[in-house]
Amino acid sequence: MTLNPSAFPTASPYAQGLERNAANFVPLTPLRFLDRTADVYPQRLAIVHGSLRQTWAQTRERCYRLASALVRMGVRTGDTVSIIAPNTPAMLEAHFGIPLSGAVLNAINCRLDAEGVAFILRHGESRVLLVDREFAPLVQRALANVAQPPRVIDINDLEAPDGPAIGETDYESLLAGGDPAFAGVWPTDEWTPIALNYTSGTTGDPKGVVPSHRGTYLMSLMQMTDWALPRAPTYLWTLPMFHANGWCFTWAITAAAGTHVCLRKVTAANIFRAIAEQGVTHFCAAPIVMGGIANTPPAERQALPRRVRVLTAGSPPPAAVLEAVGAMGFEVDHVFGITEISGTAVSCAWQDAWDDAPAGERARLQARQGVRAAVLEGLMVADPETLKPVRGDGSDAGEMLIRGNIVMMGYLKNPDATAKAFAGGWFHTGDVAVVHPDGYLQITDRSKDVIISGGENISSVEVEDVLHRHPGVLHAAVVAQPDDKWGEVPCAFVERKGSADLLDEAELIAFCRDRLAHFKCPRRVVFTELPKTATGKIQKFRLREMAGSREAITRLAEPAGGK
Repeated sequence: MTLNPSAFPTASPYAQGLERNAANFVPLTPLRFLDRTADVYPQRLAIVHGSLRQTWAQTRERCYRLASALVRMGVRTGDTVSIIAPNTPAMLEAHFGIPLSGAVLNAINCRLDAEGVAFILRHGESRVLLVDREFAPLVQRALANVAQPPRVIDINDLEAPDGPAIGETDYESLLAGGDPAFAGVWPTDEWTPIALNYTSGTTGDPKGVVPSHRGTYLMSLMQMTDWALPRAPTYLWTLPMFHANGWCFTWAITAAAGTHVCLRKVTAANIFRAIAEQGVTHFCAAPIVMGGIANTPPAERQALPRRVRVLTAGSPPPAAVLEAVGAMGFEVDHVFGITEISGTAVSCAWQDAWDDAPAGERARLQARQGVRAAVLEGLMVADPETLKPVRGDGSDAGEMLIRGNIVMMGYLKNPDATAKAFAGGWFHTGDVAVVHPDGYLQITDRSKDVIISGGENISSVEVEDVLHRHPGVLHAAVVAQPDDKWGEVPCAFVERKGSADLLDEAELIAFCRDRLAHFKCPRRVVFTELPKTATGKIQKFRLREMAGSREAITRLAEPAGGK
């Protein structure tokens, strides 16, 4: 990138002689946070995992060994290197070591089924795959459907259950062959990919979201400033690192010289234990995790020894859950994020006037998505075609649109979807929202019909496609149904074929479980004639009413003549 002199009038004294050079311009990347923290705090605790304690000096050496070893394997700049693992030291190290080799980091959702993993490996053209041994059987099934499979490395995590060895070597042996003095392959342009993150979107085939070094650097700083991270926080990993790179907290906590406390199995009891034993001060959590905390049996609860701050996003958390968790002593901030912006750039910024409001009212206000963070350049709710902003009356609905440097570069190998997402110079989130008189926005619907279950996106179209494969199904439609534990779960409405009168709910659910990741399968099947328009389009809003979805509840509660 070069300075464009034409941006200044030729008579301006700033028009010449102020070009970028090595002294005043270095491409932005979150990878440099590692060196700074290891230089300044080499003996500070970087990672806690079971019995493992690892300093920042040790973590830096391991990350550079990983980068060096990958280059020695033949990985080149722009190659894709994948990893399937839960929140472990290897997953955190991969967030530095893989990009430091010049490769693009592809952290794969370990909850996917084999078909989903295989698609990502094929589409992303993965060259190397690091696999936690718990997920070796899943990867074996996936690789059977990859014509040009990546080279496989086994990760023998100390907390992992037994699993087969399927790789050509293991992770520790790989690192042992790396050079700790390796200089790293640094980006020469900040507008280059650092990661490849897949999101379901609205179709069965996921889209590959490509964030840049620049965007993730800015999002990392945004997380530090918008959440006001203190120096050296102790951060508990309940949010999956494979989910938009852990909302960039993989890099942000490193920049803050904090301690990463890895949590392989997320339960309320394990969270309380980590808070008590490891000095946890911060963590991020999907609403399902918040619900688990709120419903923890008294025998498993522990009084908080200190203030613990929680960032929650995903499907809107119930106000009752926010109120219950707040009463336990947690300080909760509600934010909005999406994979395409690498994190949570919209937050329900607290107002001092809310301090004196009743607890229920505070929870209601807090459940809104909120306002843009300081580092986000543009946020509005508008007509997606005309880009005319909605009225700020809490009822006039439009699409949430975002603009700024944290927005993805685009979708890999999908120019049509990229162009559609960026229509009119804004990123179209697909979420329908309203703006309240105080300027805070609130999501009221999802135009893409994505179901968010336990923080994971489920494409209704993908589930419908599987249902339609059953010989007894004539028509099928899937919508969200509220669930106390998961927030939302899929609910299927099915019209049987004339000869399939004996088809029942259990058979269809079992059929789906054989073909989909289990969290994507319907929890309920309703056999009925599907409501349709005159042109044959299924009226999903009526199905949502039947399923008791939040959108329908909102709509039914509106006064006559409401929007």
